[in-house]
Order: sequence, then structure tokens, then C-alpha cells
Amino acid sequence: MVVQYFSPRSRKVKILATLGPASANPDMIRTLFLAGADAFRVNMSHGEHDIHASVIQSIRALEKELHRPTTILVDLQGPKLRVGKFADGSVMLETGQSFRLDRDPAPGNASRVTLPHQEIFDALETGARLLLDDGKLVLRVTEIHPDHVLTTVEVGGKLSDRKGLNVPDVVVPIPALTDKDRTDLAFALEQGVDWVALSFVQRPEDVAEARRIIGGKAALLAKIEKPAAIDRLEEIIELCDGVMVARGDLGVELPPWAVPPIQKQIVATARRMGRPVIVATQMLESMIVTPTPTRAEVSDVATAVYDGADAIMLSAETAAGSYPVEAVTIMDRIATQVEQDPGYQARVNFTETKPDATTADALSEAAAKMIPVIGSDGIICFTVSGSTARRIARERPPVPILVLTPRQETARRLGLLWGAHAVRTKDIDSFEEMIAKGKRMALRHHIGTAGSKLIMMAGVPFGTPGSTNVLHVATLTGTELKEHK
Repeated sequence: MVVQYFSPRSRKVKILATLGPASANPDMIRTLFLAGADAFRVNMSHGEHDIHASVIQSIRALEKELHRPTTILVDLQGPKLRVGKFADGSVMLETGQSFRLDRDPAPGNASRVTLPHQEIFDALETGARLLLDDGKLVLRVTEIHPDHVLTTVEVGGKLSDRKGLNVPDVVVPIPALTDKDRTDLAFALEQGVDWVALSFVQRPEDVAEARRIIGGKAALLAKIEKPAAIDRLEEIIELCDGVMVARGDLGVELPPWAVPPIQKQIVATARRMGRPVIVATQMLESMIVTPTPTRAEVSDVATAVYDGADAIMLSAETAAGSYPVEAVTIMDRIATQVEQDPGYQARVNFTETKPDATTADALSEAAAKMIPVIGSDGIICFTVSGSTARRIARERPPVPILVLTPRQETARRLGLLWGAHAVRTKDIDSFEEMIAKGKRMALRHHIGTAGSKLIMMAGVPFGTPGSTNVLHVATLTGTELKEHK
């Protein structure tokens, strides 16, 4: 059997596609991958475990068929803060009126409703805002008592049963992991997923607890969706393997005009700290119901690519929309066009990413600077844990990064890393084998031709995580190219 080897995609930024009713069957998953999806998101807020298990199995079957490590991210739901029910199903709140939130389980009316979260009562302060129904209604806290709070309605409207509640002005002492999340997390780890996304992150302690439970069985991604997380952003990023700019809840709890600069802050901070960063939510929202995006959406996607995000995400567009394949195709075209812009390389390197005081960082920076000097066509990275690949990607080099690793889990996790084309292959034992395998794998994956210079990075002793200390330039010869063909 002749094995088809996929070349690196023509773009460096990755596309994360959410699977759901519109896309969870094997044929559609395959079509989305071929259209440009590099990784797939499974949203635990919807669906049962047996359905998710079937989807995960389909992705792994595709991986085997196409001989490409394929990335699976499971997104945990997180706590859902909601008010109780109303006697008539809904009420109309008028701007300026008083409204009470209390612990009384009786059905609510136009003057009060149950708030079944004691932690909120304990955390609230006078003057804090309460946002209801995705921010459509706004209450301002005027009095705080042990079992109830009094508020004034600042923005009124219709309030129905079990609508969501956001508390943007205080840190709510609710753990990021609910009982449901713990059950879903155990399921995800049993299924061997590659990334776990943690919702409702407010403090570094939230990330630390999840990391302890995961125990290295998957990479951990923190969703930055709470204003409180911005205040301790670097501490949170330090404890996780990647971050997501979750603009949905950020846009509810913050003024809309505050979200763009915060998005740039999160992306820049993650890049400086060498963690993959995903920009998510409403990127091509109109394509849920239409086959083409708005110009504003195209510009939004392009901005994330210019800023150097590692990945851009589609949510309902591919999970429940009418045009999932078109959404992936257009996102792929936008990203590809941006990266072909002559000014892209300067823009993507606008964020200064200073190397840490390590040999691996020094060599990664040197490799990136060598590319224009020697005219290199690619970087070949030998890694066990993936840390060397992350260091190289932080430099945002203008050539493909071919990552060779003996660990399938490492190859899969790198599906969210900018520019990385990860391949699982046997480990190397000697310097000569490094050169030979590097050349062979570069040709196999269509990187370079006769006369091409390849920059190779590895660690001696070989196969030892964290030992990157070798930087070598190899030249492909016409004989090697002929033998490969």
C-alpha cells in the first residue's frame, strides 16, 4: 500500500472546528478536515457521553485513514449561574424599579426571584452589577443581606425562567469544576483526548486544581472569559498549556469596546510566555445561516491572524450551522490570504518575544534569524515533549516547522501550535541518523528541493526531554531528491 503523506498546510495559523448536529458524522468530519480544519472541538455543554464517544472514535478513525495526527479538544461546561423560575414563566422588569434576589424557592414575580447560589450572596458588594440573559438586563446592587440582595433595575426588559446570570465586578468563590465537569473530565481522559478546555477560570487556583486531576494525561487550556482572570493573566497562563480568548462571556461582562484591546493583550501575553492561544466566538457568526460572511467578520478573522494567534475557532458555524464546510473553507482562505500579505511577517512579529535564559530558547531565536540569511526552506525539530517546537513557533518563522516526535500524544497536541506540522516517527540515536531522517522526512512531506537548506534542532543525548542543544544546517542534494522520487 502506498501511503499518502500530507504536506504542511499553506498557512501557519490553525483552524479549530466545533462538532455538533451539523457536523458530527464521519463523512462530514473527513470533509471538514480536508477543507482545512486542523483540530476538532467537542462541547460538553451539549449531548450525551455515548454521542461524544462516537464522535471521538470517528476522528481517530480518520487519523488512521489519513496517517495524520489529529487533535481533539474537549470543552468543559463550567458553572452555570441562573435565576429561578417565575409563577407565570416570565416577568417584565421596568428600568428604575426595585428587584429582590433571595433564597426563597417559591416561584418569582415582578418584584423578586430565587437566586440559588449562596456563593454569590457571600461575594457581592454594594454597587456591583448583575447581568441577566447574556447582559440584556442590568441590575445594580443597593443592599446586601445574608439571604437576599436588593437591586435597582438599570436596564429593564423581559426576564424568563432560568435565565443566566453574570457577575462581572467581583470574584465569585465558585470552583471552575462542577460535579458535571468532573464526570465529563473523567470521560474525556478515558477517551484519550488531547486537550481539555477549562471554563469559568477566575484565579490560578482554578487551573491548578484541573491540572492536578488531569495528571498529564491531556494538555490543559484555560478559557479567559471572566474579567477577574485578566487581573491575574500571567499567573493563569503560567499554569496552563494554552489559553483561549473566549469572547462570548467577555463581551457580556465587559463593554463591547473593551474586548478588542483585551483580546490583543491576551494574545500578546500568551505569545510572550510561549503558550498557544486561540481566538474564539462569533468569528463567522453570520455563516450559521448564510453561505458567505460579512466583511466585518472577515476583518475580525484577519486581525486575529495578523496578531499571531496560534488558532482561530469556529463554534456554531460548524456545530449547528447550515454551511459548515463553507465556513471552514472561507476561514482557510482568509488566513491563507493574510499570511501571503508582504507585510504579514512584520506584523506577526510586532509582539516582542524575548527568549528565556535557556539553551533551547537561544537556539530557537538563532534558528529564526538564520532563515533569511541562509535562505532556509524549513526547520526540522526533533522533540519528545513538544517543548522545542513551542519555542520555535514562538519566533513565528516564515518557513514550515516539521516536528518529528516518537510520541503520538505529542504529535496530536501540537495540532493547535502555530506553524507546526507534527509527524510521529521513530526516535533517533545518533547525529548521523538525525541528518538522514531529517532530510528524508522533509522530502516525504514536500519541504524543500535540491539545494534547499534545512535547519535542524535536537537534543543530545537523543530522546531526552528538555535537552535541546544542537543546531545544524543540512543541504538537500539532487541525488537525495532523485532517490526519494
